[in-house]
Amino acid sequence: MKGRMPHKASVYLAEGRQARFKKMNLPRCIAALLAVCMCLAAVTACGSLPGGAQEGTAAEPQEARKKDVTLTFGSHQSGLPTSGVVQELAKEYEAQTGVKIDFQIVSDAQWRDLLKVKLDAGEAYDIMNVDADPLSLVSRINPEQNCVELTDQEWVSRMNPIVLDGISVNSKVYGIQFNGIRRSVFFYNKKIFADLALQIPTTYEAFKQVCQAVKDSGLTPIYEATQNGWHQVLPVCETGSYYVTLYDDLYEKLNKNEMNIKEVKEIEIILNEMKEFAELGFFGDNFMNQSVEGAKEAFAKGEVAMFNNDTGWAAETEAEFPETAGNIGIFVAPWSDNQTVSSNPTCNAYFINKNSKYVEEAKGFFAFLAEPDSLAKFLEGAPNLVSLCWKDTPSKEKPEYEAYFNSLPAGVVMQVGVSYIDPQWMDIGKDIDAMYVGIMTPEEIMDNISLRRDELAELAQDPAWVN
Repeated sequence: MKGRMPHKASVYLAEGRQARFKKMNLPRCIAALLAVCMCLAAVTACGSLPGGAQEGTAAEPQEARKKDVTLTFGSHQSGLPTSGVVQELAKEYEAQTGVKIDFQIVSDAQWRDLLKVKLDAGEAYDIMNVDADPLSLVSRINPEQNCVELTDQEWVSRMNPIVLDGISVNSKVYGIQFNGIRRSVFFYNKKIFADLALQIPTTYEAFKQVCQAVKDSGLTPIYEATQNGWHQVLPVCETGSYYVTLYDDLYEKLNKNEMNIKEVKEIEIILNEMKEFAELGFFGDNFMNQSVEGAKEAFAKGEVAMFNNDTGWAAETEAEFPETAGNIGIFVAPWSDNQTVSSNPTCNAYFINKNSKYVEEAKGFFAFLAEPDSLAKFLEGAPNLVSLCWKDTPSKEKPEYEAYFNSLPAGVVMQVGVSYIDPQWMDIGKDIDAMYVGIMTPEEIMDNISLRRDELAELAQDPAWVN
């Protein structure tokens, strides 16, 4: 009750406590108080963590915990689906985490040299989109020196083992890949072929006759695109599936330097055939100024009859130009009478810069892309892809294409099977351009390919060349 005097015993106890407090060691007192404060702080902190809010406390809002981080993502034009699905997934990741992805896209012709310069200068992107294959990965980006090892990531076990060699060094995984196995073919306009009563060519001479018939009708037989720098190299390297049927242990002998690339005479034969096609006008009048990006529209308009690319191009074209649906047929490139299916299990892959300030955030982005929902969106949102290199993901390949492929023998493309070919891909493209304008001959191109292989092998201290 207000105004009541304290009991005499209470006064005694209080005085006793004061007396005992005065006798306490001051440092021990301070230490005890600090311990209490630290415990209280810990309880408060635990209460603000996700899932750890205590009764009577409010968990910190999710938005307040998002990171203010921007990852740079360097890529070449053809390294990402043109639909922009990867950028869309990046936006979803940003919405969840606050981590932004800054895509910096460079032309195909400049990408490899630019990336090498940036790596040498220590200024590479946080994430790098690299043309990955087991023979060229080390010379291209030296993952052990420049990239973050990802072997322990959960998603590695869900990738198709066939692609792991292209993103690994010494059995350690450094990259993440999405595209499935690619097959290189010629696409043809079924209506044009039907109107001109043309059959799918299976020999070079038949190929030439088909092209002449299309040209005589006033159309361009083949859409060639040299501006990208890589497209004109396809006939030379992606016919490797045919070369191996003509020479015993071809790839092994070339890699052991027991055989010179110039001994594969079919390569020079194909270069001469390409030169003849250009001179006959089968590529049209403006092919030196054309890019791959223009092929879909030209094909859809019926201006050209054929185009060389991997099978995903058909789905991409049909998505952009629905009128082409059901009108795109395929046949393997019959250069030098080839009748084999060229397969390429390698593709561009993403790697994390070891010197990035945001390695964990980049790992988080990779883990997000590897989630089943993200993979489904990736495949659905990329019309140019018919499959992913991930277990339990469906294929979108057309049954008629699959039936055609199954009717022919298949082999691996040369740039995947032969060392020191892929690193000089763009140089071969420049040589072919020079051939088209009359500056170089097919024989001189073969000399260059062989010389560059020697130089690259010696630079890499390859025992098959150095010893």
